Amino acid sequence: MNSKSSASNERSTEPGDVDGIDREPVTAWLEANVEGAVGPFEFEMIVGGHSNLTYLVTAADGTKFVLRRPPLTAVLATAHDMAREHRVISAVGRTTVPVPRALGLCIDDSVNGAPFYVMNYVDGVVLHDEETVEVNLRSDDVRRRVSESAITALADLHTADIEAIGLADLGRTEGYVDRQLKRWQGQWEKTKTRELPAMDRSYEILIASRPEQRYTGVVHGDYRLGNMLTDPNTGDVLAVLDWELCTLGDPLADLGYLLNNWLEPGEPNYRGATDFPTQAGGFLTKDELTELYCQRTGFDREHLAEHADYYRAFQLWRLGAIVEGVYSRYLKGALGEVTDEINEYSDQVTSLATASLELLESAG
Repeated sequence: MNSKSSASNERSTEPGDVDGIDREPVTAWLEANVEGAVGPFEFEMIVGGHSNLTYLVTAADGTKFVLRRPPLTAVLATAHDMAREHRVISAVGRTTVPVPRALGLCIDDSVNGAPFYVMNYVDGVVLHDEETVEVNLRSDDVRRRVSESAITALADLHTADIEAIGLADLGRTEGYVDRQLKRWQGQWEKTKTRELPAMDRSYEILIASRPEQRYTGVVHGDYRLGNMLTDPNTGDVLAVLDWELCTLGDPLADLGYLLNNWLEPGEPNYRGATDFPTQAGGFLTKDELTELYCQRTGFDREHLAEHADYYRAFQLWRLGAIVEGVYSRYLKGALGEVTDEINEYSDQVTSLATASLELLESAG
């Protein structure tokens, strides 16, 4: 685990303390601000690393909550905004998209060394890989239902009225791909650890061939089965998680990202050792997924078919820039001990860049 925040280090630790949680002030805040929260509480980190940290909080009566806070080190100036993330899930909670219910936001750093928010606990399975699918989703009927539920939630997110749910001022709506290309090319130039021609060439083609943005909506930014809680019995998506990259823009970028993470059995894997849950089989195909999305949104199927490879290539390139940034911070010691395993990040960036360029060149 990473070391505690500076605020945590100023307090004495007790058995059962968890990095990133200042037990006494957080307990007091929870009891005062979250209805039904009665201490003492047990805290358990359930998602750590370079992204926002997620903790399971269990109250004295067994009631469970979830607490989210920024990482303990290497916090980026424009990321890890707890108030913004809290606002987003509160707004999306007004739609038919399943999200955890926001219960409280703390922006007073004196409580826990950084802002945090609390939401209700949703009991479900995160489908990380093939093994998780094979253990939890025993029938093809359930797997097809997962497919339908996931794409329906995405379509409903993309067609939500941003003014009605209070997100019209979340960000600029037009020129989404342009803004993303500029942002992540800048990130790439600042953090790249070596020259990678496939990244540079992909960027050139992405700039030259970007399609017209026909639609505007809420863009999740990391929409995949690994960021959802699913009911293993019914196949329903119970909650969409990890909204830290959410903004307004071109919803087809989200679809491209999902399709990149929707590998079918036998399809080449650009992530190397890490497999994809859908490779277990039994899920809708990419074409079936896209057809259902168009039916639900009313978006032009021909426009999407013409530009699907562009959005997929864009997301592969974008993810390459993101992963390279993580790799660079690891090499600099900002994210913990440097081990041989971090070279997997470098290999993954190369695979992502190559896959992006292949898609762009095949699209002509």
